[in-house]
Amino acid sequence: MKKPTMTTISWKFKDITESYPELTSIKDTKITNPHQMYTNFKFIFDHEVHEKFVVFWLNSANKVIGYEVVSQGILNSSVVAPREIFRGAIVSSCASIIVAHNHPSGNSEPSNEDIAITKKLAEAGKILDISLFDHIIFTDSGFTSFQDKRLL
Repeated sequence: MKKPTMTTISWKFKDITESYPELTSIKDTKITNPHQMYTNFKFIFDHEVHEKFVVFWLNSANKVIGYEVVSQGILNSSVVAPREIFRGAIVSSCASIIVAHNHPSGNSEPSNEDIAITKKLAEAGKILDISLFDHIIFTDSGFTSFQDKRLL
């Protein structure tokens, strides 16, 4: 008789430390509005010629405890799925997330695709009990908050 076997898969979360001098001055900052996010984290998107999609992990006091660049796209789009967005959020045991991406064109208005993925992420967050606090579009000259526009 063949002995039953069990296979275990080990998944490790990859920690990457990037050196951003800007992070030292904003450590432990409570996020209360989208302008704070834009001011504090604009450096991540500065001088990007392609779209970059980032998820920020917040603790229950609304302090950013980490972030992950989820997707680096092409000139005017990036591929994002809830699985990639929430993987790090679950591992970091965060209470909520803020997602952000840039529009290299300078147009801060959300596209239909931006609105659709935001709705999908909000629904996934409800199931996982990790709320989507906001989705912010960064440009060189300003930002758009889905929360402010009541798109969330």
